[in-house]
Amino acid sequence: MPDSTDDTAAARTCPAELREASARRVTVEPCGPALVEGPVEIALEDGTVARSDRFVVAVCTCRRSRTYPWCDTSHRRRERSVSPDDRSP
Repeated sequence: MPDSTDDTAAARTCPAELREASARRVTVEPCGPALVEGPVEIALEDGTVARSDRFVVAVCTCRRSRTYPWCDTSHRRRERSVSPDDRSP
């Protein structure tokens, strides 16, 4: 395992000014998506690249999304607004 003070390969080959300019903030929501400041490109397993120019992108982490890799809130539990016992006959 690398030492905690060891730089990543990207950090060693990239000037500090460029790393700052290209840095992206990622916020991981508990039980939800990863929010990434855009624009972003995501390389998928099949070799395709998904791109979004939005200022913040919700990236699916549960893989339930129909619009994967983008989050469509499929991770949320669906709750009934009226229980079956409360319905009128």
